[in-house]
Order: sequence, then C-alpha cells, then structure tokens
Amino acid sequence: MLKIKLVKSPIGKIESHKRTVRALGLRKIGQVVEKEDTPEIRGMIRTVDYMLEVTE
Repeated sequence: MLKIKLVKSPIGKIESHKRTVRALGLRKIGQVVEKEDTPEIRGMIRTVDYMLEVTE
C-alpha cells in the first residue's frame, strides 16, 4: 500500500495533471489517501510527483 499526500495545489497546473490528482482521490491540500501499489497508480504518481508526497 502507498500513502499519497497532496502537498501543492493543482490550481494553475496543466488540466490533465488536475484530473490525475482528482483520479487519485485527492481533493484538499494535506489530504492523505492509501492506494494499492500497482503500475497504473505508480504512473499517475510519476505524472504529478511535484505535487505529491509518497510513502510506502
């Protein structure tokens, strides 16, 4: 399982990056979600890694 925390706002970012953050289930700064460690989730994290903090 991965713990994903949103640390930067998606406001003003590329539209596809905003949608990726939303698809990860993140809505507010500081919110933490737990996701299964799959290649799909890893790819989404890699796309918007500059806005996230990830712990295993």
